[in-house]
Amino acid sequence: MSSKFADMVAISGAEATAKLDPSLTMDSDIALLDAYSQAVIRAAEKVGPSIVNVEVKQLFQPRPGSKRPAIERPGTGSGFIFTPDGFILTNSHVVHEATSVHVTVADGSRYLAEVVGDDPGTDLAVIRITAPSFQVVTFGDSQKIRVGQLVIALGNPYGFQSTVTAGVVSALGRSLRSQSGRLIDNVIQTDAALNPGNSGGPLANSDGEVIGVNTAIIQPAQGICFAIGINTAKYVAGRLIKDGKIRRGYIGIAGQNVQIHRRVVRYYNLPAEKGVLVISTEDGSPARNAAITMGDIIVAFDNQVIQNIDDLQRMLTEKEIGVKIPVTVIRRTEKIDMEVEAVEGAP
Repeated sequence: MSSKFADMVAISGAEATAKLDPSLTMDSDIALLDAYSQAVIRAAEKVGPSIVNVEVKQLFQPRPGSKRPAIERPGTGSGFIFTPDGFILTNSHVVHEATSVHVTVADGSRYLAEVVGDDPGTDLAVIRITAPSFQVVTFGDSQKIRVGQLVIALGNPYGFQSTVTAGVVSALGRSLRSQSGRLIDNVIQTDAALNPGNSGGPLANSDGEVIGVNTAIIQPAQGICFAIGINTAKYVAGRLIKDGKIRRGYIGIAGQNVQIHRRVVRYYNLPAEKGVLVISTEDGSPARNAAITMGDIIVAFDNQVIQNIDDLQRMLTEKEIGVKIPVTVIRRTEKIDMEVEAVEGAP
């Protein structure tokens, strides 16, 4: 009997066995579901002890011209502890202009919290509680996320403590407008269910590493939710702990990470094969004034290689404000050098 014929007979026999014994297929499905369940359970058990419930009272100002006084309203959100001495990441909109902030940790203990820093431009904030050593989350790398991978969202929607939902990464490179009006670039889209109160909670991968900070939902839609990549969150948190705020440069573009064609890379001897594609430029912005246009790919900024949005955001610090900065873009197949003068952006 030839090897090929024997293989065909074996395959045919296996198919026949499966048809005769459906339990074999059922066992396989059960094994897959068990593996999925175990991945979610492991992530929840690893991240869960670091999740906190954030209760605030916020001062809401009346509309300009109104004679009504400012009113104080209660609100809730989520957060997670990322240092043993009680630093917590959450959303800016959860604690912005809060008159008081209280945090309930996993064991039910309740603490008065201090707002360390607040950045409406990325919808991120750092708060702190003072207590004995806490269990902290493990950070992942949001640059390694892939569309379709399993993700787990944890938080306290509607005050229901330690709620876990699971889904997949639906898309990457999204742009989302924050409440300050600034575009937050390179946002993660997921279908892991989020609800009011989930804001500020972690988005974790199957290894229990935090890869994002849950931030927003599309209210009328089902399964369209967003999280700020943890690489952006780590940078912002570090600056908030150091300075209490972020004073950043602004050039007025919306962009996303792209791969540059290899022929263009070789022809211009570019140091990297990635850049930031300009999706749009805002009216009257420094980018528009410098003739940066939609479709340009930014590959260098201030003589530094730019491979992604995080690189560009890190470069747009306060030291760049009011200074003419050299920028290199690829426009179709042409390499163009220009200068842009950044201004101070919205907080």
